[in-house]
Amino acid sequence: MNMNLLSILLQAPATGGNPWSGLLMMVAIIAIFYFLMIRPQQKRQKDVQKAREALAVGDKVVTAGGIYGKIKEIGDVYMLIEIADGVRIRIDKTSVFASTEDAQQK
Repeated sequence: MNMNLLSILLQAPATGGNPWSGLLMMVAIIAIFYFLMIRPQQKRQKDVQKAREALAVGDKVVTAGGIYGKIKEIGDVYMLIEIADGVRIRIDKTSVFASTEDAQQK
């Protein structure tokens, strides 16, 4: 009895369909994944990069660590931010995410 059940389960299903249907389904899944996941993320990254490039000395910003401050100097890869009177920190540009004015408007 167990051998009959096993032999029935191991039989290959009939393949009378189009051989391209499996490939077409994979292409459709990849396209859906691209347009729903990857493309929006790329767009968000471009928007964040544009916002960083638009920052200027004197703008109020929030860092990735949640520190609020005002930009005092902008270098090639860093920003000098004043977080209190006379207290300045140097951080990487990529750790600045938004100006506080932009965050309050949203």
